[in-house]
Amino acid sequence: MIENPRTEEPMRKSQKPPKVADKTEWSTTICELRRRLGLSQTAFGQRLYSSAMAVSRWERGTQEPTAESYIGLGNLAGDPLCWFFWARAGLNNEDLMRVMPTLKARLTADSQNYQIASAGGGHKKSKLPQLVAIPLLEVVAASHGEIGDSSSILHGAPVESMMAAPSDWCPNPTSTICLRVRGGSMSPLITDGSIVAVDTSQRDQVTLDGKIIIAWHKEMGLTVSRLKRYGSAEVLQPENGDYESVVLNGKQKWKILARVLWWIGKAP
Repeated sequence: MIENPRTEEPMRKSQKPPKVADKTEWSTTICELRRRLGLSQTAFGQRLYSSAMAVSRWERGTQEPTAESYIGLGNLAGDPLCWFFWARAGLNNEDLMRVMPTLKARLTADSQNYQIASAGGGHKKSKLPQLVAIPLLEVVAASHGEIGDSSSILHGAPVESMMAAPSDWCPNPTSTICLRVRGGSMSPLITDGSIVAVDTSQRDQVTLDGKIIIAWHKEMGLTVSRLKRYGSAEVLQPENGDYESVVLNGKQKWKILARVLWWIGKAP
């Protein structure tokens, strides 16, 4: 039977199948970190608020992590490998010295150990204080009576910039993020425009009595307040007496998202 010349021709000998992308330095480093920690791709992803599928793509080099994921990877890795991941997230020496000026002299004196570009390259472990890189999200939590951002999912929100803090300020580094505060219901403790660092792994209301928290409501959005328990009643209580407390009950569908660890603000 005569073949139709218009039918699709088989692959010629000179044609080659598409090449699989070579493993990059960052994908290899991520894979080595996960194995060093003894975690499965699922458990590793959970620590970084990502899926096992995303971790698989990172390790195969087909998709690079986001800046927030790189920050989390650095916090998991610790010194000195953290500098490699933080550099890929965009964090550099100047960023750290700007937010922690007291380290400037020591960083300058020990710059050989501090250089991000050479991190993980065999230098001896730095004697500098351990730091945690924290993403500052483009997210605002409002005070009582105002409307905050509507998203109830903090991890994965756009990152505005990055900050650094001592590791003992962040008991759960990969769960720590920063966001801005708008309004005056928490003044004079937390003023309008302050930045709060929050731990999203601390959401158990039983252990948060008396703590400052970030809560979310479908209509009110994100709110910063103090959680107080009076007998069987729980309320969101402002610091400023000019604002009313909010009683948490069946009609008030509030969700606790995080505990506030610390905050910074401009001097008046």
